[in-house]
Amino acid sequence: MELLLASPAFVVVALAVAVMGFAIQRGATCTVAAVDELLTSRRATRLVALVEASLWVAGGLVLAHQLHWLGQPPGGYALSGWTVFGAALLGLGAFVNRACVFGAIARIGSGEWAYLATPLGFYLGCLSVAAVFGPTAPRALPAGSVVVDAWGWLLWPLLALAAWRMVAATLAQLRAGGAGATASRLWSPHVATLVIGITFLVTLLLAGAWAYTDVLAELARGMAHDLAGRLLLAFALLLGALVGGWTAGRLRLVPVSARALARCFAGGVLMGWGSLLIPGGNDGLILVGMPLLWPYAWAAFLTMCLTVAAAQLLQRRIAPPG
Repeated sequence: MELLLASPAFVVVALAVAVMGFAIQRGATCTVAAVDELLTSRRATRLVALVEASLWVAGGLVLAHQLHWLGQPPGGYALSGWTVFGAALLGLGAFVNRACVFGAIARIGSGEWAYLATPLGFYLGCLSVAAVFGPTAPRALPAGSVVVDAWGWLLWPLLALAAWRMVAATLAQLRAGGAGATASRLWSPHVATLVIGITFLVTLLLAGAWAYTDVLAELARGMAHDLAGRLLLAFALLLGALVGGWTAGRLRLVPVSARALARCFAGGVLMGWGSLLIPGGNDGLILVGMPLLWPYAWAAFLTMCLTVAAAQLLQRRIAPPG
């Protein structure tokens, strides 16, 4: 990221990141919650919404390419056994944490301060991965993607879907007006991921690929650049989530227990291990790798979801709810 902290572009990026945090909290965006919804109620609303976030970014990349706004897109990595193993660790860590890296931000925005241990654990997990697993550097692929070279007509169905989502969400919000103040302030998963996709696209075009997990991973490897600016963006993400929780009436003081801290820290360590082995957290997979149609990203996200599902099913068999 080459943006100067005092530049107008940095202000725009910071605002976009804050809105992203707001949307993550308002939509309770989380892969663990999405898998739980699928297993519990046989609905895939949240899971489909997460995949839709990739569609919004992909459509924006096509448009940016058509308008010559897009520079060199991020490169991907070769699919390997380490990718699958890392994704399984990422899913196991999210299960232990009870939230993925998106969900941890939403939980912090609701005042669950124990989840501040998640990014700390993630960082230390990234720091220790070389010592635990040895050299596992993935083979980088050349930058570029069939998505950015896609035909312009691909934009029209995506724009139509986005317009339909916004109209449907507006009508649903109007119908929910009398259903209670807090309920009417919650966003549907589709609206939340639409906003997440758009705001991430803004940051991608103005500052390159950015995710707070990338910052932690690069910091652990001593490769972080423009650290002050990127840490400020991480703070903006958390601030946006806190504002989202406060304005929705969901921000509350949740007592922090040693057990919760240990669980969040352990989950963060596992997710840190998995993210470096893949490489990439589920935020980077959904918002960068999957929109660019990199096979490793789709395989990793699928493996993560299957791991979370298997862990939840095993937990229910060992300790049935109720």
